[in-house]
Amino acid sequence: MHRSRLAGFIIDCHSPDRDAAAAFWSRALGMPTGEANEAYVELAAGPRDLAIEVQIVEHPSRVHLDIESDDLDAEAARLEALGAKKLEFVKRWWVMEAPTGQRFCIIRAKRPLAGLSGTTEWP
Repeated sequence: MHRSRLAGFIIDCHSPDRDAAAAFWSRALGMPTGEANEAYVELAAGPRDLAIEVQIVEHPSRVHLDIESDDLDAEAARLEALGAKKLEFVKRWWVMEAPTGQRFCIIRAKRPLAGLSGTTEWP
């Protein structure tokens, strides 16, 4: 038995300037910038409870979603049974591809999922 839910969206930016990309999306979405590291700049989600992050990437710009789970492999197997494909395990998450071609990631839940809004429990 494991749990999963939509964690949020990652705005992949093919750009040399992470801070400028984050500043644009911060202003465009009306969400102030928050914590940052080498790879990401978080946008303050507030009461929406969805993570929005700006990330600099080598591939073309796009938006992808993250699904958080308390069991990465069980969630990957569940989604494979629905037709998704595992593409790569990177550091701590699975990069997946939906049958319709969109890429998404399965990430480890940042906090316990039991009782949180939008969480589904899977056998």
